[in-house]
Amino acid sequence: MPTPTNTEAFEEEVNAFLNANLTPDLVKSASLGFGIPREEGTRWHKALFNKGWIAPDWPIEFGGCDWSLRQKHIFSQATAFAGAPMIMPFGIGMVGPVIYTYGTQAQKDQHLPSILDGSTWWCQGYSEPGSGSDLASLKTSAVRDGDDYIVNGQKIWTTNAHKADWIFALVRTKTEGKAQQGISFLLIDMSTPGLEVKPIVSIDGMHHLNEVYFTDVRVPVSNRVGEENSGWTYAKFLLGHERTGIAGVAASQRKVSAIKEVAAVEHDNNGKKLADSHEFMSALSEIEVRLNSLEAVEARVIANMEATGAPGDSASMLKIIGSEIQQALQELTVEAVAYYALPFDVALIRGEINEPSIGPKYAESAVSDMNFGRAASIYGGSNEIQRGVIAKGVLGL
Repeated sequence: MPTPTNTEAFEEEVNAFLNANLTPDLVKSASLGFGIPREEGTRWHKALFNKGWIAPDWPIEFGGCDWSLRQKHIFSQATAFAGAPMIMPFGIGMVGPVIYTYGTQAQKDQHLPSILDGSTWWCQGYSEPGSGSDLASLKTSAVRDGDDYIVNGQKIWTTNAHKADWIFALVRTKTEGKAQQGISFLLIDMSTPGLEVKPIVSIDGMHHLNEVYFTDVRVPVSNRVGEENSGWTYAKFLLGHERTGIAGVAASQRKVSAIKEVAAVEHDNNGKKLADSHEFMSALSEIEVRLNSLEAVEARVIANMEATGAPGDSASMLKIIGSEIQQALQELTVEAVAYYALPFDVALIRGEINEPSIGPKYAESAVSDMNFGRAASIYGGSNEIQRGVIAKGVLGL
């Protein structure tokens, strides 16, 4: 199918695809975020794959789309506003680009097809109990033994490790010299003996995070991406892809619309509809003004990328403001549903029981979403780190 030549035609094509493929059950499952069942996440992934739209940012020769930056933006906004499931980023958005950029032909042949069609799920083995923001201090070791590495150590906060088939991991292959210069990048089969996954139930009551333990895990040297001890280069490359689109403008716009619908039904302490409450609607309007400003900043970043090929250091503002708006909207949702937010039931949120909600459906996950949303200002590079980037790169401090 030829690529649409104008914005309007492309928007119509995207909307037609969403109308045909984004079913109500997928929208409901999408609300679980990373917690979406693998079967349903894969179903949406395959719909996009069959359309040829699964990897807009990949080069054409590896299965990507011949889209302009504007088309990519239109697509991401439309799917987010429609409430489509996220495409798990660890394959398409993270390790896939590393493999087609730095991997061997054998690695490309083995992994890229199953990343594209969604038949293989990946997870990311970066953070460790003592190595979060200071990732270069990681201690998980990989010692050469003939044609294998013997891996020992631990990773933490590993999203979807319990669902994944493979993990890409940073490991230490040299202890002398600068910490960044002794790290290698390995692709590890999750079924390898000695690899153990233990669940972490997060503050939202859900299980999408894990600890991963490596005890004498034997990994072929052929599973190393690029040169030994050069993994930090590939890690930085990957993190650049991780932070793409983190502003979440369309998702927040969808949330604003949802809150307005709630405000038309729920009442304040004086028996007045929230939609008629000056205090509540002023709070929502203030967030909406910030969101409109964020959308304008995002447009400038896109224009800068079209002109220079890079978003520039000011893109850090997208992450900071975007996460703050997301958290503010989640808090306002809890305020709007009031006491209906208290009896949240994780099994009900996951659709594991048939009991009716105590309150309205829109209140079921309000507290759960707000709790997990606290992490938005941490993951993808904490907001404190992003402010440092702005201070140095934009303000010259």
